[in-house]
Amino acid sequence: VLEADLAILDEIDSGLDVDALQDVARAVNGLLTSKNSVLMITHYQRLLDYIKPKYVHIM
Repeated sequence: VLEADLAILDEIDSGLDVDALQDVARAVNGLLTSKNSVLMITHYQRLLDYIKPKYVHIM
C-alpha cells in the first residue's frame, strides 16, 4: 500500500480458505506501524485471531 495513514479493509476474509487467511493476516500485520491505522471490517472472528494489533476498538 502506498504508505497511507489509514487503510480500510472491508471483509477481506470473505471466501478465503485457512491458508489464504493466514497469508492475508501476515500482509496486514506487515502494514501495521506506529504511524498508520487500519480499519478492518469483518463478520468473522477467524481473521482477527491472526492479527496482532496494538489497540482495538469494537463497534
